[in-house]
Amino acid sequence: MISQFRDWEENRHAYAKNWKEKTGGKVLGYFCTYVPEEILYAADILPIRILGSHEPQDVTEPHIFGMFCPFCRDCLAQGLKGRYDYLDGVMISQSCLHIRQAYTSWVKHIPQSFSYYLPMPNNVQSKHAVPYLTAELKQFKSAVEKWTGREITNDDLKKGIEIMNENRSLMHKLYSFRKNDTPPVSGEEAMQVAMSQQMVDKREHSPLLKSLVEQLEGGAINSVNKGTRLMILGSEDDDIPFVRMVESVGGTVVIDDHCVGTRYFWNNVNVNRGDLLESIAKRYIERPACPSKDWIERNRIPHLLKLAKDFDAKGAIVIQQKFCDPHELDIPAIIKTFNENDIKTLFLEFDVTVPIGQFKIRVEAFLEMLQEEDLF
Repeated sequence: MISQFRDWEENRHAYAKNWKEKTGGKVLGYFCTYVPEEILYAADILPIRILGSHEPQDVTEPHIFGMFCPFCRDCLAQGLKGRYDYLDGVMISQSCLHIRQAYTSWVKHIPQSFSYYLPMPNNVQSKHAVPYLTAELKQFKSAVEKWTGREITNDDLKKGIEIMNENRSLMHKLYSFRKNDTPPVSGEEAMQVAMSQQMVDKREHSPLLKSLVEQLEGGAINSVNKGTRLMILGSEDDDIPFVRMVESVGGTVVIDDHCVGTRYFWNNVNVNRGDLLESIAKRYIERPACPSKDWIERNRIPHLLKLAKDFDAKGAIVIQQKFCDPHELDIPAIIKTFNENDIKTLFLEFDVTVPIGQFKIRVEAFLEMLQEEDLF
């Protein structure tokens, strides 16, 4: 069953093209997981996450600085190379400077019938954040209605919320099995499910995910992952070969904090409120924050520590995409807190292509240290 999620992830462009041909619907690419997919599903638009390919490229240099993070440069390269030529539109919800520039360059150099920049409060802790975002979502909803030529009703919004909430809840159930002493799902497999979640119609993704969860609940899948329990956190990490390497040398990734993982699906929309757009806004304001929005108080770190303890992680691999300023500022405090709580950390700096051989040596040494400490 995991093979279908893997196929979706590996053949994301073919899937989107087939979906478009089959349904006649619009496909919209988005750059940041603060984009309110509920509204897009309400309009029967397929939202898909724009991700990179981890291949060397030389097409972005005329468009954005080489000192911008490799993740955003890799994403832009996919557009410039025509990999996303089937998109009907693109959008972003305000996030870090680098990915905003990738979006701006995309809009300027890759013509689209629809593009939208959604202002998203950086100070999500402000009392004004929810009403501000609610007003912005109303404008976004109007823009989508104008683009599609159809009204988005309250029933449509309820449908969009239900689609997203169901998928997120199922992902929580899947991840809960990773708390087991020997998780029946590896970190690589969980990552393939999570990534496919962001590029497949959730009305197709959720039934398969539900079947997987039911199999796990029935004990149909045996636990085989007995390596040292690890957490991976930090900058965007959609590099499956890296996770595969970590688990091939004796690690088992039991939990993550990435915007391609738990931060994407961690909380649901509470529908027990009057204004549905306000409910959606509240969900995105209250979700586990990206470091670019985790201020004035640092709320991320207690959340990360709780994840590590809940999933019994013995160590944490902390990732920073090269030149990623928000995570660069975030990481020292995370490492300090984790070390104070007897969770050892390994820091790795990622580029477009990851030096698997060099990282393998460092990961092996890290695992050996954790295993030696476990003996005493």
